[in-house]
Amino acid sequence: MRIERDYYLNKLISKKNNCLIKVVTGIRRCGKSYLLNTLFREYLLETGVKEEHIIFIALDDVSNDYLLDPHKLSEYIKEKIKDKGMYYIILDEIQLVTNFVAVLNGLLRIDNVDIYVTGSNSKFLSSDIVTEFRGRGDEIRVYPLSFSEFYSVYDGDRINAWKDYITYGGLPLVILQKTKEEKIKYLETQQKNVYLNDVIERNNIINDKELYDLVCIISSSVGSLTNPLKLYNTFVSKDKTTTITDKTIYSYLNYLEDAFIIEKSLRYDIKGKKYIETPYKYYFTDMGIRNAFINFRQTEENHLMENVIYNELKRRGFNVDVGVVEVREKSSRKKLEIDFIVNKGYDKYYIQSALNIDKEEKQEQEIRPLVNVNDFFKKIVIVGSDIPKYKTEDGILIMGIYDFLLNENSLDY
Repeated sequence: MRIERDYYLNKLISKKNNCLIKVVTGIRRCGKSYLLNTLFREYLLETGVKEEHIIFIALDDVSNDYLLDPHKLSEYIKEKIKDKGMYYIILDEIQLVTNFVAVLNGLLRIDNVDIYVTGSNSKFLSSDIVTEFRGRGDEIRVYPLSFSEFYSVYDGDRINAWKDYITYGGLPLVILQKTKEEKIKYLETQQKNVYLNDVIERNNIINDKELYDLVCIISSSVGSLTNPLKLYNTFVSKDKTTTITDKTIYSYLNYLEDAFIIEKSLRYDIKGKKYIETPYKYYFTDMGIRNAFINFRQTEENHLMENVIYNELKRRGFNVDVGVVEVREKSSRKKLEIDFIVNKGYDKYYIQSALNIDKEEKQEQEIRPLVNVNDFFKKIVIVGSDIPKYKTEDGILIMGIYDFLLNENSLDY
């Protein structure tokens, strides 16, 4: 099955031959290798690049173990460069190579190479690419399939596609599994043997049960405000003899973020124009992995929908925070929450996620925080049903979840 990923392919094409290292990051199994070695390779060949001028090395392939030595990898690549034509070097899972920074620095000195690397750990980007290459790294973050990508190859209507998407997620290989049982088995295998083991091995974690329990707790409270101390109190309430500390939890959360399993969204005080340090929210990069951690229980659609909206906004390149707006109520003040404050360049949106607003009081509840924001940026409520777009008397746009997810420019009303 061929899945087109034009959004990312076009990003790669736009950055081709820009003298920077293209760093393709994202959670394991999200399709980074397919994007580069299939879709991008096909594009290069179609535009006249010779096959021998495309050097692809899968560094997580056991047959390439010897290339994990930086000297051997550098020598191997340089031997492949036979003439002065442009060579496209694609190194998959570069962080597995010892001192890979030196290898890439050496390749950067060759005039006729264009370099692409992938990695499944955000630390490798932040601590190595940004620091060591001093602005010569250009990140392209890849997410699991968006709903639009998922639906493009789904055999069924969009209502059933949505149900499957929020249950089994968007890992490309999930959609190839034929039955529900196969999908569940695949996801359970991935979360145990790939994602969690990666975090444990990379960070030398001894008590893996604590890490597993932490992921399960976060999975059960997607989109809820939390912090290490709150999570520690949850551990204590379940087991008085636990030895875990809030500092350990803080480290574990960072490890999970580094592996792209979860993402943190900070709170922003709109009227005070400042970030609120704690608490904050966590969202899962993939719904299927989230559900697998808790054995496909607690699949409340409202929380999963909020997570999907968050992921879609991040995929589109927005910075996403949780909004807080203070309002007066009689003689007191109250803080209301706006699900997402979304920024990209000069564009800014305030967005609420609401499974339904079928009653007048429910609509008023959702739009109340928005009408208390005194600026002229766009305000939107995304509803979990297939409804036509309309605006309230306050100028707030109401749109259905399918309009939002299936139209790349849905926010530009």
